[in-house]
Amino acid sequence: MGSLSGKVAIVTGAGQGVGQGIALALASEGAAIAALGRTRATLDATCEQARARSAKADAFVCDVADTDAIPGVVDAVAESFGAIDILVNNAYSGAYGPLLSMSDAKFQKGFITGPFAAFAFMKACHPHMKARGGGSIVNLVTSAMVRWDPATYGAYAAAKQALRSLTRTAAAEWGPDGIRANNIAPHALSPGLKWWAEQNPEAAEEFRKTIPLGYVGDCEEDIGRAVVAIVQPAMRYLTGATVPLDGGQANFG
Repeated sequence: MGSLSGKVAIVTGAGQGVGQGIALALASEGAAIAALGRTRATLDATCEQARARSAKADAFVCDVADTDAIPGVVDAVAESFGAIDILVNNAYSGAYGPLLSMSDAKFQKGFITGPFAAFAFMKACHPHMKARGGGSIVNLVTSAMVRWDPATYGAYAAAKQALRSLTRTAAAEWGPDGIRANNIAPHALSPGLKWWAEQNPEAAEEFRKTIPLGYVGDCEEDIGRAVVAIVQPAMRYLTGATVPLDGGQANFG
């Protein structure tokens, strides 16, 4: 019996990287996992690992860019699992690069898959959480919002800053319903970052040196376990916060 036994968690982008790490950490504490993402095979792999930890887990194919479809997916999860207690908005598909070379479509995609999709998930989950007497929402933002050099990160940071503000408002408006909403800003050794580090070892080493704790976080042990802590009943008084999970690199002051 884990500390989250009996809880049901939706994790978007759960097929790999940070999303998978969060899903597996929640599963290890007994939460049932609704793994959402675009690729059935990777979601099935996450679910298999979650079940190996004695957790119930099912895959739901979902492209968060299709915001109109999100309420139906949430209802399908609630019907399958009987409840929704935890929502982790991790999936994001945006663009990076200088502003003058950024197309309107690419800029807008970051907002659609970021705050627009999160908003749709949050609204759809609200009645299910309220019916349970409360719930916990965790949205993923980024230290690029406070980066010392924002060049090439502008579109990404703008979308995530909007999500950060949305989270704060949900915390204020939904607190009376027992629903908490927080952000995390993680650094993690996702497949993409691992590939970049292998291709650019010198730059990766310089990046590592900017992290006071000296390493890039593990998707499950450093990011997933922190999410477990945030959604615990013991953290019931924490809401509207942005928690940096970056080894001390960014200055959110």
